[in-house]
This record gives sequence, C-alpha cells and structure tokens, in this order.
Amino acid sequence: MTILDAANHPGVSWDLIKEIQKHYLAKKYKSPRLKHVTRIAIDEISIGKGHRYLTAVLNLKTGAVINDQKNEKERLEEALGLDKPLATAYYLKEDLRQVWIRGCKSDAKTILTDWINKALSTGIAMLQKFAKTLTAYTFGILNYYDCRISTGPLEGTNNKIKTLQRQAYGYRDIKFFKLKIHALHEAKYALVG
Repeated sequence: MTILDAANHPGVSWDLIKEIQKHYLAKKYKSPRLKHVTRIAIDEISIGKGHRYLTAVLNLKTGAVINDQKNEKERLEEALGLDKPLATAYYLKEDLRQVWIRGCKSDAKTILTDWINKALSTGIAMLQKFAKTLTAYTFGILNYYDCRISTGPLEGTNNKIKTLQRQAYGYRDIKFFKLKIHALHEAKYALVG
C-alpha cells in the first residue's frame, strides 16, 4: 500500500501519513545491531545531481541495510573487526570521489595524482592495479573538466527502459517498443510511496 493509499483511506494528508511512517522507521532503525554481522557489502546510491550519494552497507547474511548515521565507519570497523587493507580501501574510495567535485582541472589533477600515489603505496594488489589503470586513463578522466558531460542521463534512461519492459512484461512488437522508448522523455512519472 502506498502512502497515498494509506492517506486516502481515513481521508488525511499524505504528509501526515509520511511523518507517522518516518517517526516509526526512525525509532525502529535508530541503532542497527552489528554484533553478529560477519560479512558486508558496500555500495553507493546516487541521490541527486551534483554527485550526491548515500553509502549503503548491507549485512550479506540477513540482507538488512545496517548503516548507522552516527560514527558509521568507526562502529562498522569495530563490529566487523575490519582489517587495515579493507578499511584503507573503503576510505580511499571515499577520497577518490573528490576528483569529481573540484572547481578546476588542476585541483582535480592534484587530488587524482595524490590518490594514485596513496593507492600504490598501500601494498594492496587490487588497489595498486586500479591505481595503474587510473594512471593510464588520467588524461580522459580529467577531460571531464574541459567538457562537463556525464552519462547520468543515459543511466536514467536505461532505468526507464527497464521499467518500461517490466511494466509491459516484454514487447512482442519491437517497432512499437522502440517508439515507446522514443517517447520516454515526455513521460511523466508520479513518485509515490
């Protein structure tokens, strides 16, 4: 049931139902239990323009998101007994994001070069390999500052196409499907829930 459905039933506002649900969820998930967590997965979720992200930390055993807003990194390290290489990789990943939010190409180049040097000095084979790849592609990476384009809109369109396919349970008429794809930019989506 969507928030709108829940609001329409007793005839109250969407905002009231959202606030009730928000209060309940904030209380229920205030302090995630980390005692028995042994394996995690960490990923970034884009939450808007300007390279804004949320970090999702998932308990691989239960499937629960276990982010804790207060001292998240420190509590996870302690609870999971994260070894130095894993913690180093996590923090370096966070540092690398800074390359994309600099004001100018020279600042971004400095940050990228520093990051590559840090990664090469870690002694972690996977990070060293990635640093070497970044070194090979530094010119192309920094070209972002000459022509600020992003594949974000393309990723969004890909998600809309996937949603279109799911909603129709597939298309037997490929020409019709292609026409629907062409019309996607005019589609209006209502965000509910």
